[in-house]
Amino acid sequence: MDPNEPKDPDEPAPFPAGEHDPFPPRGQELAPASAPEAADDARNDWIESADPHDLPTREPRLIALGRYAFPPEPPLDEEGEAARDRRWTSRSIIVAGLFLLVFNSVSIQSWARQQEPGWITATVQQLADVWTGQISQLGADQPRQGVREAYESARDQRFPGQPDAPPPT
Repeated sequence: MDPNEPKDPDEPAPFPAGEHDPFPPRGQELAPASAPEAADDARNDWIESADPHDLPTREPRLIALGRYAFPPEPPLDEEGEAARDRRWTSRSIIVAGLFLLVFNSVSIQSWARQQEPGWITATVQQLADVWTGQISQLGADQPRQGVREAYESARDQRFPGQPDAPPPT
C-alpha cells in the first residue's frame, strides 16, 4: 500500500489513537476508565433484575416430536408404586438366587448333608451333587474356591516368632 495514496476520511484507522489508545507510549500508565452511568449510555439495555436462565430456550424438534408422538404417562398412584416396588423386589431376589445357585452351589450340598435323613433330604442331596458337578465343569466354582483360598492363606499368616496356626477343623 502506497503511503502517498489518498485515504477516505470516513474509514477508521487500523489502530485508533486518542483518549482510549490501547497502546499508550511506553512509560505512561492508562488512566482508570470510569464506568459510564446508565442514564448516559442510551445503548445500554442491561436489566439488573434479569436472569439469563429465565430466557426461553427452544426444544430440539426431534424431542418435541417424540413428546407429541409418545406423551408421558400420568404419575402412578400409591397402588401403582407399590406394584412397581414389588416387581423390582421380586426381580432382585430372583437374580440374587440365580447368582447363588450358580456361584455358590457347594452351600446347597452342605445344607443338604446337615439335614435329618429322609427321602426328600436324600433327593435334594443327590440333585445338589449332580448340580455341583455340572457347575464345576463349567468353572463357575473357581471364584468361590479362589476367595476361600485367599481367606485361608490370610488366616494362616503369622508374625515372625508367632506359633503356627492351628489346623482347620
